[in-house]
Amino acid sequence: MSGQYFPFTFVEQDKLKGFEVDVMNAVGKEMGREIQYQTANFSGLFGMLESGRIDTVANQITITEERQKAYIFSEPYVYDGAQVVTKEGNTEVESVEDLKGKTVAVNLGSNFEALLRELPYADEINIKTYESNLERDTALGRVDAFVMDRVSASQIIKEKPLPLELAGPTFSQITNAYPFRNTEAGQALRDEVNAALTILRDNGTLAAISEKWFGTDITQP
Repeated sequence: MSGQYFPFTFVEQDKLKGFEVDVMNAVGKEMGREIQYQTANFSGLFGMLESGRIDTVANQITITEERQKAYIFSEPYVYDGAQVVTKEGNTEVESVEDLKGKTVAVNLGSNFEALLRELPYADEINIKTYESNLERDTALGRVDAFVMDRVSASQIIKEKPLPLELAGPTFSQITNAYPFRNTEAGQALRDEVNAALTILRDNGTLAAISEKWFGTDITQP
């Protein structure tokens, strides 16, 4: 995980915290396995997975057609949507349609750049990629908006002292899951994780973790 995607994975007082950490710890406990965490910039996480340095990525990984060609995925454990966020009071961007002619920030390596490039007016959007601090630059007016998932954006607005606001409804539904290498060992581990997720969903653990971090259950479709 990146440790840079509040409130899913972040570092506070040198301790790795967040929704993803709690879910993965619960999965590991159910599987009888000790979870070892490695953090890196988001853009490098899939390279670590491909090289075998890690077994999976827990960083709100969206299932996409392109990624499904390269990896196998667990069952989804987060259901969300892509959200435009602007500086508070920005009347020029009030929905995704208003991004034409604007500079928009996204996390480097995330699926949100691809979602923007799928828009019919994508060639009119200046997309800027960030490793971190895209919300800060939006609040300072250095970019017109940023795009991330609605749950994370809502929590940033709620928890961080930044003048930001949601701009319109979500414009794309996304599901998050754990990616694995498409090998015999990767398939076996994926199946083991799926079994743990089913138990955690059925006994209410996933819902409880979600309520802890977000005040709502994002683990159900």
